[in-house]
Amino acid sequence: MTGPSAAASAENAFAKDLFHGLPARYDALAEILSFWQNARWRAELVARISASEPKRILDVATGTAGVALALARRTGADVSGIDISESMLARGRERVRNAGLDDRVSFTYLLRYVHDPAETLAELARVVRPGGVLASLDFFVPQNPAWRAAWWLYTRIALPAAGWVLGGSEWWRVGRFLGPNISNFYRAWPLERVVEAWNAAGLVDVGHKSMSVGGGIVMWGRKPDA
Repeated sequence: MTGPSAAASAENAFAKDLFHGLPARYDALAEILSFWQNARWRAELVARISASEPKRILDVATGTAGVALALARRTGADVSGIDISESMLARGRERVRNAGLDDRVSFTYLLRYVHDPAETLAELARVVRPGGVLASLDFFVPQNPAWRAAWWLYTRIALPAAGWVLGGSEWWRVGRFLGPNISNFYRAWPLERVVEAWNAAGLVDVGHKSMSVGGGIVMWGRKPDA
């Protein structure tokens, strides 16, 4: 697992600071605050990556290595994880050690924290070998009006309050940030535009699956054979 480069963008620096104090309880609280849906979303991502029995996998924005560990268990592949947050990586390394685990690319919760999502997708696609798969997991905004209203109330009111009660001021800060950040991203980058960026990056067979009434989304695409 490797850390950030020296040339982090302003968005990278913000994300690094935002999540700095979370790793100790991140995995447990991420499940509780998502009503245990995070594990379901991760399982879908892992299924998309592991279907073609990859030998090498790069997990970008690996965080505490939840996806990397699941991929290693599911595929037996050589999995490498990278993240801009050293504290998240430290927790990830601890989880890898505790698990006894010392040509695909996956990334989770990434595009909302980069200056140019299309450029980031192009760079991620560049490192995928011909025939390989790129897959991602992120939050989404429910398309059904009733579910969207419930999601808005949860992300603006309940999530920050629950974060404060269960994790203190740092989780309250993240709870206050996430809802507006997700909404703002999809206003600027609606799903159709995101799909176009995947295609523009040279990927084919691009698909997506909405999860948990639209609270999450898994996307995938394949790099054409040379």
